[in-house]
Amino acid sequence: MAGFAKISVRFGTLAVLALASLRLPAALAEDCPGHPDAIGTSRTLVVDPLAHPRIGSMQYPETLPLRDHEVVLTFDDGPIPKNSNQVLQILADNCAKATFFTIGEQARAFPDNVRKLAAAGHTIGTHSQTHPLTFEKMPMDKVQKQVDDGIASVSAALPDPSALSPFFRVPGLLRGPNVEQYAASKGLQIWSTDFLADDWRHISPAKVYDLAMKRLEESHKGILLLHDIHERTVAALPKILHEMKVRGYHIVQVVAATADRPATPTEPQDWRVRPAPETLPVAGRPTFPTYVLAEAEQMLTPAGSDFSTPDGKLLLSAEPFEQVRRPLQNTPAALWPNPAPQPAAIAAATLPAPSESVFAMPEKTQPSVQAEAAQARLPAVQEPAAHRARVAAGKPAHGRTAHALRHFAHAGRFRQQAETEMTRQADTGKSKAARTTQRRQVKVASLKRREK
Repeated sequence: MAGFAKISVRFGTLAVLALASLRLPAALAEDCPGHPDAIGTSRTLVVDPLAHPRIGSMQYPETLPLRDHEVVLTFDDGPIPKNSNQVLQILADNCAKATFFTIGEQARAFPDNVRKLAAAGHTIGTHSQTHPLTFEKMPMDKVQKQVDDGIASVSAALPDPSALSPFFRVPGLLRGPNVEQYAASKGLQIWSTDFLADDWRHISPAKVYDLAMKRLEESHKGILLLHDIHERTVAALPKILHEMKVRGYHIVQVVAATADRPATPTEPQDWRVRPAPETLPVAGRPTFPTYVLAEAEQMLTPAGSDFSTPDGKLLLSAEPFEQVRRPLQNTPAALWPNPAPQPAAIAAATLPAPSESVFAMPEKTQPSVQAEAAQARLPAVQEPAAHRARVAAGKPAHGRTAHALRHFAHAGRFRQQAETEMTRQADTGKSKAARTTQRRQVKVASLKRREK
C-alpha cells in the first residue's frame, strides 16, 4: 500500500506538472462567474514568431495550427475609449481572450485603454504608428519608422513593456516586400487573417454578424479580424460569441513563446494550409490576394461621450442592429479601405424616352424657301430713335447719334448686300433649272427627228 501511495503521489504530481505545462487558462465557459452562457477561452496557443514569421491563409501559405471549430479573435485600430471599452466588457462577460493590434497614435492618446488590455489578460500587438495605407509601396526608411514608432508608443503606455507581443499586422493587409523583410529582421510575426466580417464597411451590425458566421462556417476554424472602434462591431459581437458557442466553436488565445514559455508542440503540416509554392510547377502555384482596395476610410472623429464612459460599464450601442449609420466627420488618420463604389442606377429606368421627331430628317427645301428663311433671320434695321427725334425737331445729329447713323448705314448696306446675294442665288437656281429643262427639250426634239 505504501508503494502504491508513492506511485499515486508521483502520478498526481506529474499530472499537475503536465497541466501546468499546457498552461490551460482559467477562463473556461463553466468558470465564468455570473455568465453561464459565456463561450469562455478553451486553451492558450504558444507560438514562435521566428519559426513562422507570416501567418494567415488569406495571404500566406501558413496559418495558426488550430483544431476544427477553434477561433482566434483579433481586433484592429484601437483604442477609441467608448467603443473599445464596450468590446472589453463584452469579452469579459464571455471570459474570452483576444489579440489587439493597436495603433501607436491611439496608444499615446489613450494609454489607459492600453493598460486595460494588459490588465484583462489580452494579447497586445502593434499596427504601425499612424495606420498609413501605403505599406505595399513604402520605402524601407518609412517602413522602419512606422513599425518602430508604433512599437515604442504602445510600449510606453504599458507598465511592463514585456507585455507587448512581437505580433504585427500590416494596415489594410497591404503587405509588401519591405515591410515583410523588416518585420522578419525585428523578429516580428506578421498576422494576416483567415476570414473577415467587413465591419470597417458601412454595413449594419446584422450584416457584420451574418458575414462572420457565414465565413466561419465555410472554413470551420481560423483567425477572425474585427475592429474594436466601430459601434456596429460592438452591437454584433455579443451575438457572434453566443452563436459561436451554440454551434460548438471554441475561443483560443495566442501568445508568443519566451525563454520560460516554450512553444506549443506542433507539426509542420499543422501550420500549412496549402502546398508550398516552391514545390509546385509555375502553372499550378496558387495566387494570394494582396487585399488592395481603391480608397481608404478615415477614422471617425471621437464624440465627447467617448471620453466620459465609466470604466467597466457596458453601454448600449447607439446603432440599431438592423440598420446602417453613415459617418459624418473624419480625421486625418486613415483606417480601413472603403468598399468599391456601388454601380449607379440604370439611367434608362429614369430618363424619358426621346420623341420620334428627334430622329426625323428634314426634307431638302427649294432655293426660294431657303432665301425667304435666311431673309427672315436678318435683323431689322431701324433708324435710331434719338436721330428721328432730333430730325423732327430740326436739330443736327450729335456725335453719338452720328456714330449710330454710321452703324445704321453700314447695317443697311449689309442688308442690301444680303438681299442682293439671296436674289442672285435664287435667280441662278431658276436659270439653271430653266437651262436644264431647255436642254432636255432640245434632246427630245432631236430624238424625234431621228425617228422620222
